[in-house]
Amino acid sequence: MPDYSNDPVRQRRSQIARLNQIANRIGYALFGIAMFCFVLAFIIGFKGPLVTTVTTCLIAGSVLLAPSIVIGYAVKAAERDDLENGR
Repeated sequence: MPDYSNDPVRQRRSQIARLNQIANRIGYALFGIAMFCFVLAFIIGFKGPLVTTVTTCLIAGSVLLAPSIVIGYAVKAAERDDLENGR
């Protein structure tokens, strides 16, 4: 990451990008857990706890991942705009 110590806007944007990356990783991890539990449930039978885990992971992953993807594009677009305008 470049040094943004003199620009508060870019410093805040960098902080948001780091938090967004964490949310993105957690969201994809939850989707991975949901897929693993679904395959496991398919093999051993769809029992209550596995179905609950799959459903919970899918909902939580979607809640984290949907805004994370949009925010990621916004941060990249703002950085690109700053670079194109010489800021």
